[in-house]
Amino acid sequence: MSIEGFPILSALILLPLAGVLPLLAVRDDDSARAVTFAVTFLTFLLSLPLYFGFDPHGGMQFVERLPWIERYGISYYLGVDGLSLLLVMLTTFLSPLCVLACWRDITFRVRDFMICWLLLETGLLGVFLSLDLFLFYVFWEFSLIPMYLIIGVWGSPARRVYSAVKFFIYTMVGSLLMLVAIMYLYFAHARATGEYTFDLFRLYGTPLSFRAQCLMFLAFALAFAIKVPMFPFHTWLPDAHTEAPTVGSVMLAAVLLKMGCYGFLRFAMPLFPQAFHQFAPLLIVLAIVGIIYGALVSLVQVDLKRLVAFSSVSHLGFCMLGVFALNLTSATGGLLQMVNHGLSTGALFLCVGILYERRHTRLISEFGGIARVMPLYAVLFGIVTFSSLGLPGLNGFVGEFLVLLGTFKANWVYAAFAATGVILAAWYLLWAFQRVMYGEVTKEENRGLPDLSKREFAVLASVVLFIIWIGVYPKPFLQKIEPSVRHFIAQVQQAAPSQTAALKVNPERRM
Repeated sequence: MSIEGFPILSALILLPLAGVLPLLAVRDDDSARAVTFAVTFLTFLLSLPLYFGFDPHGGMQFVERLPWIERYGISYYLGVDGLSLLLVMLTTFLSPLCVLACWRDITFRVRDFMICWLLLETGLLGVFLSLDLFLFYVFWEFSLIPMYLIIGVWGSPARRVYSAVKFFIYTMVGSLLMLVAIMYLYFAHARATGEYTFDLFRLYGTPLSFRAQCLMFLAFALAFAIKVPMFPFHTWLPDAHTEAPTVGSVMLAAVLLKMGCYGFLRFAMPLFPQAFHQFAPLLIVLAIVGIIYGALVSLVQVDLKRLVAFSSVSHLGFCMLGVFALNLTSATGGLLQMVNHGLSTGALFLCVGILYERRHTRLISEFGGIARVMPLYAVLFGIVTFSSLGLPGLNGFVGEFLVLLGTFKANWVYAAFAATGVILAAWYLLWAFQRVMYGEVTKEENRGLPDLSKREFAVLASVVLFIIWIGVYPKPFLQKIEPSVRHFIAQVQQAAPSQTAALKVNPERRM
């Protein structure tokens, strides 16, 4: 399906890639910024028909399929459903905002940075839209390269190369194991059916021994757990966030980490459902440990950006807990919380970046009384902070409440432990906010700090608008994703009903 014959998904992927060509012709920095903003903004406008034209009950939509390497069963196969729609919209929404946010922050090799940015958007959109395993893997690896360069070239001078290499090695290890599992599945399907294909929907239900399912699930799960990242595979994330430029941290937190969450939803769990049920208790425990561990480590951070980085480990634990609890309420909340985390934590990194651009330090002890000199900034920073800790009326509350409610239906003990993460989040976020924003202006350097510029206000206000919208009226977003989540749950549960019952999962029909 396409909109009046227009291949909208291909256009979304190729428009940022095509935007690289005019960048090669420009020479001055402002022109490079303007071209990149224009391309990313057009990509966002192009994505709007996806949202408004999407039928929640229509299954996979806007499908495009062309033969690519027919001899090996590889096709150019794209589509979008409720599992990927909001992640695509999040990517296209944040990309032009990030270009605006870094308008003055990136001061050297600006054109090269903008090229990397457009390549990164292409890779991310390709990951969320691919329905061919080979094509998915190409985009998965492709997105690694520009982010590696963004961290390694434009990151903080002290440890940017170390952080970029660590990010690259962690991701590559998981990716290579996933590639082995993809090839095994490809040949296993051919042995069972006589058909060589990377078509995801044909690979669903491939007859496999339980041992083979477990091994392949572990390979896929490791790749996705590293990307999320889940505890204990999270150690690359704080370094990458701390050393990356501000907008690199924004896109890393808001979108790149969701590649791992999405991978579990689209690939690991539906492809190997029996293996998932075998490992579900372990995965749930790891998600809960991540929630509590990330919060506790955030409490002792002295670097504001590093605090936000560790908070991502905690908040993404909620996303994965909702998915692994495997009922309609929890999984819908987990998917919505992926978007909420992208907005809230992305905005937190923008707020930290605004302070760093003025003071060139991220140490909490260097601030105090900022609300006196930057009142508009303090208001928006406060809204984003309350959103991240899950205050009712803001987006974070909706996602976390649904996750905890659904998890309680699955197992109240899991929900009880996970709920401590909400308490700890309020502790470390409010404590950090109080130390930065209130008290006396003790540092002379803080007295003359300018408040938000029009550009900075436009970027932050755009994100805050959606933070409030989802918090007050989440129905338009939940309606888009709920039918696809219900289908996903049925797909995973039907393979092993006995294990599902043992976990006390309740696949309710209505929220």
